Amino acid sequence: MFRIKTMNKISPLGLDLFPKDKYEIADDISNPDAILVRSADLNSMEIPPSVQAIARAGAGYNNIPVKRCSESGIAVFNTPGANANAVKELTLAALLLSSRNIVAGINWTASVSDRADVADLVEKEKSKFTGPEIKGKTLGVIGLGAIGVMVANDAMALGMKVIGFDPYISVEAAWHLSSNVLRADSLESLLSKSDYITLHIPQSELTKGILDAGKFNIIKKDARVINFSRNALVKDMDIIEALNAGKISCYVTDFPSPELLACKKVIGIPHLGASTPEAEDNCAVMAVQQIINYLETGEIRNSVNLPPCRLEQLFPCRLLVVNKNIPNMVGQITTSLAKANINIQDLINHHRDEYGYNLIDTDQEIPVSVLDEIRKVDGIIRVRLIRK
Repeated sequence: MFRIKTMNKISPLGLDLFPKDKYEIADDISNPDAILVRSADLNSMEIPPSVQAIARAGAGYNNIPVKRCSESGIAVFNTPGANANAVKELTLAALLLSSRNIVAGINWTASVSDRADVADLVEKEKSKFTGPEIKGKTLGVIGLGAIGVMVANDAMALGMKVIGFDPYISVEAAWHLSSNVLRADSLESLLSKSDYITLHIPQSELTKGILDAGKFNIIKKDARVINFSRNALVKDMDIIEALNAGKISCYVTDFPSPELLACKKVIGIPHLGASTPEAEDNCAVMAVQQIINYLETGEIRNSVNLPPCRLEQLFPCRLLVVNKNIPNMVGQITTSLAKANINIQDLINHHRDEYGYNLIDTDQEIPVSVLDEIRKVDGIIRVRLIRK
């Protein structure tokens, strides 16, 4: 029986995928095999040694101590693309909100709702809320993953010109990206040419503050900036200064702060990027499927710290090993098996950065003593056995 701890409310559409005869799911399990999380912050949490995997029902994972998990051999999963349509739709809405003065107009209308002459006032004051159309304007998309590609393609369908910048674009994303999207040679080039700029990149040490005072000095005058990715990608005080100086017309952010909300040119949205029932369902389904596959077969897909790995299990016994990516790890593992006269029927070894991952299949039972011997090898992080 596998034990799954939920750290947030997870969509029943996902939880119902766990076979009832093989899984126990609750929010108060003390020694779980896996953790399902949405927004709960695990960085200060002591993660039990029983945990094999953590799945984040969402794309961002800065609420998970990935480095600490890697050092313990815990696979960390996210669900890229599961909430992509929800974020894309809100990004397209933000393009219009940032242009047409819709929010200011609605707020003004509410403020005069008790006036008998509202109709006359509207005709008199509507010119205060004019704004440009997006058709024919240039949108700069920073990050061409699942969300960025959808935003770029749909913005073109709305009649916009689109420039994209992503030095790490995947082959899969490139297949889905319209061939009419222009490629920017640098971030600076994109910023200098775009009337609208939208961010769709993960937060990391490399991307924190990617839009700062220096970038705002080269940004196209009167550009509008949209951020539904992560708050730390944009330096709040720097963009406030750029807004007040008239370099930028509007900033739409899903991550409001007191300082940002004090600026009239900021439209603060309460972190609604993925807040649709469809996105929550999609993320939960993907996260649950990843946990089931990893616990039952060792398959890795969409892990943020271990390499993707899949091997059809045709034999009854499967050995899973997480190790440091150093020379002779596979040799030492197979030597331990050979000494016990265990014949390897199938094997796959992949690595990612500092860590390696092995799936080794055999039709023989592997004794506990052999597993213990492998665990003692310098560089071995975690060893697990799956029986079909």
